[in-house]
Amino acid sequence: MTKLKIKSGDTVKVIAGDHKGSEGKVLQVLIDKNKAIVEGVNMVKKHTKPSAQNPQGGIVEKEASIQISNLSLLTSKGETTRVGYRMEGDKKVRFSKKSNEVI
Repeated sequence: MTKLKIKSGDTVKVIAGDHKGSEGKVLQVLIDKNKAIVEGVNMVKKHTKPSAQNPQGGIVEKEASIQISNLSLLTSKGETTRVGYRMEGDKKVRFSKKSNEVI
């Protein structure tokens, strides 16, 4: 199993695919599928049956997952960067390889 460098809550930019250039916050990371769900990106229409929560049923728009290889982390300045790991004292931290700042 590979170590994923993107976590939920990170701000990412789509660097490949149909939604290239769009940005959003990671809502969920699906580790076993190597995919992530990004807020407002890759919206799909899903047909739902009437239920207790949604008595009307109908068509609902929701986010679909995106391959993690198509995402790039954004720094605080809004530029894409790769992620590295280093030890600071006795704690392992993620850092931006472009600006060398801790994420």
